[in-house]
Amino acid sequence: MGMDLRKKASSDKTTALQCDADGKLRHDAIARIGHSKDKIIYTRLADMKPKMLEEEDESFQKPDEETIAQQTEATRLALEKITSTKAWFYKCVASALPVRHAQKPNPVQYIRYTPSQQGGGHNSGAQQRIIRMVEVQQDPMEPPKFKINQKIPRAPPSPPAPVMHSPPRKTTVKEQADWKIPPCISNWKNPKGFTIALDKRLAADGRGLQ
Repeated sequence: MGMDLRKKASSDKTTALQCDADGKLRHDAIARIGHSKDKIIYTRLADMKPKMLEEEDESFQKPDEETIAQQTEATRLALEKITSTKAWFYKCVASALPVRHAQKPNPVQYIRYTPSQQGGGHNSGAQQRIIRMVEVQQDPMEPPKFKINQKIPRAPPSPPAPVMHSPPRKTTVKEQADWKIPPCISNWKNPKGFTIALDKRLAADGRGLQ
């Protein structure tokens, strides 16, 4: 089976030599490899030049009524085939889904009620009453009556981004001297009256850093 596929693939990539009307080789056959015969491929310089259309040219004539009717019927049959396939698919999917019927209300109940207080001044003079018990119709669009303030825990945070450190190396004497920052000494304020050496004042002035 593998040999057959290899032979088929090799045969698809090879084409026979063809010549045009002038006896020159047709190199446009290479561009048609892998395409259908009905596909139009422009490979010559003459294809890019404008052409003068003539009224007697049959390729630019309007099709007759019989051809139009045939194409219309073929298009209608193709569309009907597509729509019938989709309708059958949707019908199969709908039949597979569970059917949820509307909830039927409970049947009406009649309750005979006999009041404890009997007399003409109570219960409009009636000795018994018949109560008709009906279930209240529920509105499907009614919002929920109870609010559930349920706190959903947060998702775990994303892992921290890795910090790319340079490889460790020994610091030189110059770098150590550059990292020595002199203490902050003010030339205007000295509330505690400390005696500050002159070199410390000059170092705090920033003249040595210039």
